[in-house]
Amino acid sequence: MTEIRLHNTRTRKKEVFTPIDPDNVRMYVCGPTVYDRAHLGNARPVVVFDVLYRLLRHVYGADHVTYVRNFTDVDDKINNRAKETGRAIGEITEETIQWFLDDMHALGALDPNEMPRATRYIPQMIEMIEELIAKGHAYAADGHVLFDVKSYPAYGRLSGRSLEDMIAGARVEVAPYKRDPMDFVLWKPSTPDLPGWDSPWGRGRPGWHIECSAMSYELLGASFDIHGGGNDLMFPHHENEVAQSCCAHPEGNFARYWLHNEMLQVEGKKMSKSLGNFFTVHDLLEQGIPGEVIRFVFLSTHYRKPMDWTAEKARQAENTLAGFLGLTAGVEPGEPDQRIVDALCDDLNTPLAITWLYDLAKRKDAETLRASLLLLGFDFSTLESGWSGNDLSRLLDGLCFKLQQAREKSLETKDFSAVDAMKAALLEAGVEVRMSKAGVELSPKPGFDAAKLEGLL
Repeated sequence: MTEIRLHNTRTRKKEVFTPIDPDNVRMYVCGPTVYDRAHLGNARPVVVFDVLYRLLRHVYGADHVTYVRNFTDVDDKINNRAKETGRAIGEITEETIQWFLDDMHALGALDPNEMPRATRYIPQMIEMIEELIAKGHAYAADGHVLFDVKSYPAYGRLSGRSLEDMIAGARVEVAPYKRDPMDFVLWKPSTPDLPGWDSPWGRGRPGWHIECSAMSYELLGASFDIHGGGNDLMFPHHENEVAQSCCAHPEGNFARYWLHNEMLQVEGKKMSKSLGNFFTVHDLLEQGIPGEVIRFVFLSTHYRKPMDWTAEKARQAENTLAGFLGLTAGVEPGEPDQRIVDALCDDLNTPLAITWLYDLAKRKDAETLRASLLLLGFDFSTLESGWSGNDLSRLLDGLCFKLQQAREKSLETKDFSAVDAMKAALLEAGVEVRMSKAGVELSPKPGFDAAKLEGLL
């Protein structure tokens, strides 16, 4: 069995991944709160854990991996959006969920096996809250139910913070019904104009953190293999999940391996509407940037390092992918390159995997390149759907890449026949060819006929 090593946030070190049950490898990743379009930062964990999902399926078999990613469809942000727009909450959440799925599909992300919605697991949340109260880890006060943080001595172990640090670094809600400022809400009352469910503590709705604990227990059990998400969720969300789950179900260990991706910047700065560098995935897709390009830029940086989205990186990624497409179009995939599998097994080292993609392209191993691209989630659906004679820039980029590869090979073999043949075909189609030490440049001339180019790819 191929050995996978993952950096476990809980232990602060890279560990050999050993699943609880190799026939049912289980992973939970926190999903979006559905009130608006997914921005680039929302998309990064989706792509990161999609690569992990694909790797686990490759190693253990597609039928032996269970991946759960939730939708938070009860939240104050959703309530506020409904008030602002006058639209029904259900209408907003249904629309936003479909937006999210469409945008993530465009990035090449597979659907998880389960995509639970919080509102469909309210009874399970109530049951877990009752268990926490019965075991002395939660208390009811003023229509609320709160988790007693001091009842769980291991609180803070995941994020590596002391209680004092957590209080100082968190926006702690001060409320008279709390025994301690760090105690967090499991259940809160709802007014008649807000969503609510009947409970032993009155009509109300769940706090944010309890939903993931209840849904992961229901779908994956008291112990499962991997829990993932952005590192902005490590505290308080994931810390609170651990406390709730381990106290409600002490017979389990909750998640054994924790993975957190770093945050995203745009052109070297934190993404912010006030800075004018805030982009949704939909914005970029509408601008004509293919989903594969967004995915490639994401994977060019290791998931545990901050990632900087730039227009130049997107341009370079599109040129590269056009070249890969030119080499693999119509080719049946073989087996993924073992070097790429090994790179992914080493804590999802996608930058190294991409280095080996370039090597495969240089060696013109189209079958292996195609299979390796598929393992990384590149099936070229949006690139191919937009491939036409009118898409001149993309077409020329692919040909430029292919000619450059042929040129490099000819310099090694001293056989320039393939380069000469391709140059002749380009000239016949009305393309000017300029070759120098800096590389290859193609540009259309008067009488250019794009139809004559498509057969070259």
